[in-house]
Amino acid sequence: MVTISMLINGERRSAEGGASFERRNPLDGSVATIAPAASAADAQAAVEAAAAAFPAWSAMGPGERRGLLLKAAQSLEARGEAFAAAMAAETGASGMWAGFNVHLAAGMLIEAASLTTQIAGEVIPSDVPGSLAMAVRQPAGVVLGIAPWNAPVILAVRAVATPLACGNTVVLKGSELCPATHGLVIEALQEAGLPPGVVNFVTNAPADAGAVVEAMVAHPAVRRVNFTGSTRVGRLIAQTCARYLKPVVLELGGKAPMVILDDADIDAAVAGAAFGAFANSGQICMSTERIVVDRRIADDFVARFAAKAQSLPLGDPRAGPVVLGSVVDMATVTRCNALIDDALAKGATLVCGGKAGNTLMPATVLDHVTPAMAIYREESFAPVKAVVRVDGVEEAVATANDNEFGLSSAVYGRDVARAWNVARRIEAGICHVNGPTVHDEAQMPFGGVKASGYGRFGGKAGIDAFTELRWITVQTTPRHYPF
Repeated sequence: MVTISMLINGERRSAEGGASFERRNPLDGSVATIAPAASAADAQAAVEAAAAAFPAWSAMGPGERRGLLLKAAQSLEARGEAFAAAMAAETGASGMWAGFNVHLAAGMLIEAASLTTQIAGEVIPSDVPGSLAMAVRQPAGVVLGIAPWNAPVILAVRAVATPLACGNTVVLKGSELCPATHGLVIEALQEAGLPPGVVNFVTNAPADAGAVVEAMVAHPAVRRVNFTGSTRVGRLIAQTCARYLKPVVLELGGKAPMVILDDADIDAAVAGAAFGAFANSGQICMSTERIVVDRRIADDFVARFAAKAQSLPLGDPRAGPVVLGSVVDMATVTRCNALIDDALAKGATLVCGGKAGNTLMPATVLDHVTPAMAIYREESFAPVKAVVRVDGVEEAVATANDNEFGLSSAVYGRDVARAWNVARRIEAGICHVNGPTVHDEAQMPFGGVKASGYGRFGGKAGIDAFTELRWITVQTTPRHYPF
């Protein structure tokens, strides 16, 4: 068990009145973390600290900001073992997933460092003689980042790295399910030498989340909000931001389809599907949720995919290396058991795995899934996956798009031009041809369409999201006026 603090204006803080909450390990119920239960006043203090630090940080030269972000990347990587222990204790994640999180998050900080000199504008021809007209990007102000538990290092870093590179100051609201993991991210940033107030960290009890978030969004100094999490909560965040006219980037739920065409390399498709479906026990926004396979190759694919799924090690990640660790809570188990029962009652075939009695859920594959079954549309966010058989390209595309979500997707086929044209028709912010649905790179524009959210993280798209675009003119010659 660890006890953590918040960080406000460079100082470790308890919550108002010493209030705290517990995060318990999902597998055995032991107390993993005791964290401060922030009040609305605590949250506003964090915003005010960020606002006070903004003038100096935004005026700092890009080279100096770049150097601090590079130091933060090194500090983050040095904490690899601590991240693995915290993630196993708080969310039941495997060591493999923790290592991937740390590696990619460090890359995100390095990429953010490179962006400090890429915040560019343009000169725009003006109809006014002698007018030098410019579009200029400037830091927005205080950015509120709200990060989830499932890829905790990656998504906490993503919430703050590009905003910092752009000259904003930030408040990170940690997840109630992994406060110690998110606290380690803040430690790495502080160790790098960021000035007090540039990065602030608050944690809250689950029951207080709405009040804490609204207190920060309502604060006049907060100029941007970003949230990664469920579509249900994302809608609430969007409504709150709309009330206060605060721009927000939302990356929400998914039901990622992998389309396997009749000419696909089946071994490659199996490898991509297994990684996309079962990494972090399927608890990734990009997780492969629907495997849409052409009927002509479906029997062969399902047999090989099931064999691969059954070979994946399952166990308590605290006891040794596994691929499938614990899912985050028993509510996930209960919901997925109901999805399995519903599918089997309506004609699906259980190929491998099955219902679980605890949070160690096996890799589960349901074949012959139809639109009548709940799992056809609902995100499992667990290692329970649906195979939908289709006849030809048109039905495959229609099935891939028959969902409210649109984050990630994939298409497998040897005829790359044909697969590319299928990819262009899939309604998703991301699509990979002959690659898995789970894929992220710091420099890429990352985000979804439909109920998967709006706005983009990553690279130059992130600069657009976390800066103000201003029109500034300089009149270089005398100007004529009509009166």
